[in-house]
Amino acid sequence: MAGRERGTTDNLDLLLAVLPPHTRAVILELGNSENLVEIVLDLGRQLEVRYVDQAFYLGSKSISREDIQYVISQIDMFTKDNRAGIERTLHRISAIRNRLGEVIGLTCRVGRAVFGTVDILKDVIKSGKNILLLGRPGVGKTTLLREAARVLADDLEKRVIVVDTSNEIAGDGDIPHSGIGRARRMQVLSPERQHAVMIEAVENHMPEVIIIDEIGTEAEAIAARTIAERGVQLIATAHGHSLENLILNPTLADLIGGIQPVTLSDEEAKRRGTQKTILERKAPPTFDVIVEIQNKDRFAIHHDVVTVVDQFLRGVLPSPEVRLRKEDGEVEIVSPGSTQSITAFVPRQLSAEGFKKKIIHIYPYGVTRKRLERAIRELRVPAYVTTNLEQADFILTLKGRDKERPKKLRRATDHGVPIHAIKSDTLKLIQEFLRNIFDETDYMDEQEAALHEVEEAITKVISEQQPVELQPHNNYIRGLQHRLVERYGLFSESKGHEPLRRVVIYPVGRG
Repeated sequence: MAGRERGTTDNLDLLLAVLPPHTRAVILELGNSENLVEIVLDLGRQLEVRYVDQAFYLGSKSISREDIQYVISQIDMFTKDNRAGIERTLHRISAIRNRLGEVIGLTCRVGRAVFGTVDILKDVIKSGKNILLLGRPGVGKTTLLREAARVLADDLEKRVIVVDTSNEIAGDGDIPHSGIGRARRMQVLSPERQHAVMIEAVENHMPEVIIIDEIGTEAEAIAARTIAERGVQLIATAHGHSLENLILNPTLADLIGGIQPVTLSDEEAKRRGTQKTILERKAPPTFDVIVEIQNKDRFAIHHDVVTVVDQFLRGVLPSPEVRLRKEDGEVEIVSPGSTQSITAFVPRQLSAEGFKKKIIHIYPYGVTRKRLERAIRELRVPAYVTTNLEQADFILTLKGRDKERPKKLRRATDHGVPIHAIKSDTLKLIQEFLRNIFDETDYMDEQEAALHEVEEAITKVISEQQPVELQPHNNYIRGLQHRLVERYGLFSESKGHEPLRRVVIYPVGRG
């Protein structure tokens, strides 16, 4: 598949223009503007400049109230979610207030329109099917939505409406950013009204395509189904890194048809070779295609969601089509079943080599669950602890205990789930085992691990309706965690004192 060179538009000069002259000069002197991510102005602290891979604290004097007021005077008023923008750009300025409502901190986020990213998916987008994009924060989901809107509106001349909850797709102001082409944009007064605006778009404006960023609540999932049932093409993003995350999320599982337990008769269970109670899909999925954006140049595509979900619930792991963007812009497509295929899920028979770059599910038997979870968190390896044997990639037990297997465990091993045994149930030995399984290059960085932890905790909060306390992190990462929790419609707060300050997530109505 041929590709084309990508281009970027960031209007960075317009963002720098609203900053106090002395901070603007410091940033310009630092350079590296193409990797600039955020500029932070907090009262009484040094200017903080964040790049893709590092942050700097700069300037000979602390940020004053006058500095903050200077920025406020240059921009539009803040909305209810304490966000403002710069007209016809993708930049976003968020405020932190004190108890009196005064702004004492500003986060100025650089917004960029990247052209050419959609080439890897252009045929899928043009197919008319409903498409759901998944991937970790910052991987480029919103950028892809923006360009999909432009391609559908300009190249295919379709009636496209962008439901823009936080103005991240089409920028601030009444006139949308040129990055969405001739697509129309509907703004949302507050995040809790996104589902209502989604329905309003269909009922009032006769779109052929609706584009939505971050479906995160049950109401939005229901609205998405309503849109799809009316014959409007739907392209959206949702929380989760993979199809598996979606299946395990009770709030968003409706997007892929919903999951329900079904009790089989003794004869049917015997015929299928399964337990009497199994999981099945409740209804047709809202989305026909799911795209896992693994990184900006690697996509895994599930073209038939109905079949993939049904097979997954029967223990058959998906084998998606994988698309790779090469350095020269060309796109290589690896078909499912190919010997070169790069699957998004982990097969059950695994060597240590097979674990690389995958999320592994470990079933502890005789090993303390909390101790195993602690070892995973401290090493930041891509693994989860599961209590469901059908999800397990392997069983971790103690030497001697592996011979005393109950019937449930014997059945699991008969189905190919391997068993690994360690000498004793100590944190040190568990960590040594994990180090042997995972190469150092597979460890997640602190930010990725923190966001993985949030997703796991959110699933637990929703299913158990109990608060979950996360591991301590710095202020910047806690902010990312709070933002992710907010997208799911849950409440969170930070507790404790530095360096042990941490985020606690609460179920709806329990904060």
